[in-house]
Amino acid sequence: MNKVVLKHFQSVDPPLFALFQTIVLDDHSPRHPRRYFVSLCEEIIGQQLSGRVADVLFDRFEKLFPKRRVTPRSVLALSEEKLRSTGMSWSKTRFIRDLAHHVITKSVPLAQLAQLADQDVIDELTKVKGIGPWTAEMFLMFTLGREDVFSYGDLGLKKAIKKLYGFKKDPTVKQMEKIVNKWKPYRTWAARILWKSLEL
Repeated sequence: MNKVVLKHFQSVDPPLFALFQTIVLDDHSPRHPRRYFVSLCEEIIGQQLSGRVADVLFDRFEKLFPKRRVTPRSVLALSEEKLRSTGMSWSKTRFIRDLAHHVITKSVPLAQLAQLADQDVIDELTKVKGIGPWTAEMFLMFTLGREDVFSYGDLGLKKAIKKLYGFKKDPTVKQMEKIVNKWKPYRTWAARILWKSLEL
């Protein structure tokens, strides 16, 4: 665990710091640009699903392609029915095909996203059908490795904050902001700890 990050949370949020002491996080290195497209496919497939179900569907999806090499052109070469055979919904099938089209036509500059500011990345990705703020925020966190992102629309994070800080009802965005703003510039670290805390 990064000592600077730990010291920050020890100073600004003792309850969260206590969680940091009990949870081990996986590696959080940014992914190579060649993985950006498949990462977005994975995020789309996983929308509104449990992690376990999402992993199963994504595994089936990758197996559709020789050597699991998923590219925009290889996606468009498959029929919607073939993509649907993985168990994903028709809408997600169309979202992934729309993403592939945007990448091929370069209307979404996938290879350049790492050079953009967080909000600019969100603006670019949400041009694609089926990619909303949550999916774009997950991409920022887990693919680009940005350290200061938080998703207020994530139900798991809301549940974890409710549990850790003793809210009787689901906290409002304003209530969460009072807590979350203290975590800058390491909000992604806090989000990852909160997700892990739900497994305890």
